[in-house]
Order: sequence, then C-alpha cells, then structure tokens
Amino acid sequence: MSDETPDQPQGPFARWKMRSRKKVADSVAKRIVDSPRLAVEVQALAEELDERRVEEARDLADHSTPVAISGLRADDPHLQPLAKNPETVQGVIATLFVVGLLLMAGFGAAYVVNAKPWILGATMGFGLFLFGVGLVAWGKYLMPRGPFVEERHELASSRPERDAFAAAIVERGGGLVKRRKLLGGILTGGLGIFGIVAMFPLLRSLGPLPKGTLFHTDWRKGSFAVDSTGRRVSVGDLAIGGLVTVYPEGTQNTDRGQAVDQTVIIRISNENFVTQKGRETWGPKGYVAYSKLCTHLGCPVGLYEQQLQLLVCPCHQSMFNVTNGAIPQFGPAPRPLPQLPLYIDANGYLRAQSDYDQPVGPGFWERTTT
Repeated sequence: MSDETPDQPQGPFARWKMRSRKKVADSVAKRIVDSPRLAVEVQALAEELDERRVEEARDLADHSTPVAISGLRADDPHLQPLAKNPETVQGVIATLFVVGLLLMAGFGAAYVVNAKPWILGATMGFGLFLFGVGLVAWGKYLMPRGPFVEERHELASSRPERDAFAAAIVERGGGLVKRRKLLGGILTGGLGIFGIVAMFPLLRSLGPLPKGTLFHTDWRKGSFAVDSTGRRVSVGDLAIGGLVTVYPEGTQNTDRGQAVDQTVIIRISNENFVTQKGRETWGPKGYVAYSKLCTHLGCPVGLYEQQLQLLVCPCHQSMFNVTNGAIPQFGPAPRPLPQLPLYIDANGYLRAQSDYDQPVGPGFWERTTT
C-alpha cells in the first residue's frame, strides 16, 4: 500500500507543480520581510481594499427605501368623505340614480311606441344627466378626501414593500366599495338598463328582413287602379297625353303603397298600344302603366314630357321613352321602368292583369333580372 494520503497530489507532475508554488510563496514572503518598502505597499493595498468595501456598503444603505409602507387605518382622517352627513348625500345620489334609471326605462318604452322626438330626447338626455350628476357627487362627497402623499425613493421598492403597498390599496378600495353597496347596486342596475335600451336603435331601426318583399308589389290579377283619393280610374278619365299616379285599391294610404306600389298611367293614344313584343295586350285603348320608382336610386319618376313622350326623373334627370317599354334615353338609370299589364273590365275600369314581371326600383344584391 502507498503511504500517500488521498489529499496529497497524485503523480510526479502534480507533486512538482505543488513544490514550485511553495517555493514561489516562500520567496515572495522572504522578499516582503527583507524589504520594508514592499511590506508597506502591501499593507497600503490591503487598507485601500477595506475602505472600498466600507464605501460600497454605505452606498447600498443610502439607496434603500427609508420609509416603511403600510396600509392606512380605517379611521384615518384622510379616508373620511368630504360630506358632513354622508348618509344624507347617499340618499340624494340614490334618488338621482333611481330617477335617471326610470328615465332611461321611459326612453326605451317611448322608442318602442314611436313617441315624438322631443320625448325621446328628453328621457334620454335627462336620464344621462342625472346619472352624471350622481357619479360626480359620489366621487366628490363620498370618496376619501385625501390628500395622499407617499414619500418614496426614485428607485424601485423591494418586493416585500411592493406587496405591502398593493395589499394596502386593495384593502382601502375594497372597504370603500363595500360601504356603498346601495349606490353600487343602483348604478349597476342603471347601467344595465342603459345597455339594453341602447341596443333598441341597433336592433329595431334595422327593421324586419325584407325576404321576398323586394321581388313583388301588391298588384295582383284584377287589382283596380285607384288614385290617391281611392277613386277608381276608368277608361274615359284621361285624354291623350294625360297622366295619373295610381295604386292597387286599398293601398293608396299605406307606407308600402306609397313606397313600392305607386304606378304612373299615361294615355298615349285611343287605340291599343304595344310597347314591345310579347306585350300586345298590356296597353288597352292607349293606356300604358309603368312603375314610378326610378331604376337608378328609387326616386319618383313623376314628370312627363308629352311632345317627346318621355318620363323624366327629377332627381338625376334620367329619361324613359314610354313608347318602347320605358327604355332609358338619358341619365344614370341602368334599366327600363317595369311595365304593369292592364286591361279594361266590363264597367270600363282599368285593372291589372298581374303583378310586374320583374322587381321595381333600383338594383339590389339578389336581383337577377336586367
């Protein structure tokens, strides 16, 4: 067995390296002892290192936060509200919120029944005004009066200090909200009703889906043509060049009748008149009927130039020739006016053979006819 301990270097190279380091250390120590000047320099270097360590420790202490952050007590004067009688102020604010809530609900009811604009404006305006006054009063008279001043160093606080500060804020704010449950509940209810009422214009004003109503009017087989007073139009009512706006009987005073069904009848001659091939029976005794809705933007085509036999749209000056199926002769209208087929019954009244054979008015996405 070897006499060497496990701590002794193994191998000849390791032993030689250790002996060399020992010789160097002994030589340096001998030189320090033999040279007083070198000893003084070493001592001065050691003292300088000690001074640097002390200075670094002092700087570290100076840059730490000297103020301990802690939560405020519940009875701290800074946390007390500005109002001398908070309960009375709370009652006033609650009254403002309740009245504002009722006005917002009234706005919703007025909107549903199509009330007058001034009613809609008054209920909405005063409701929002009272909510605003209540919120301002709540913040001014019932929230902590302050001021709150925190002495802190410009550098970041330590983790425990930040945690303590966050806990103090949560505790302080939570206590204030819990003390005003009544106002919080009323405010939440008012904002909820306002949110629901605010959806009314978005949902209701869009109206119902048109579905197939854009493709058809109220003209049906046998519908009597009546004027705006409801009087039926007979074969002898118009002279050549005469014009009258008509509706299917019973629709002349309805919104849909005024918007979709309105039709203009013109008498071109005293004989049956054919505007296009396939429409041989559509113009009895020279009466031709066209939709009054311009195919450009839906304006009423109510002007008639008798000498040129042109229907004119007053909005953008589109012109339609009534003798060839109301094909546009001028203007931005892209399509002819749809023609309504007419016939004269045994009593001499003008009646519709059927509905229009295509949608009336301007184009829309689902339209396929040109």
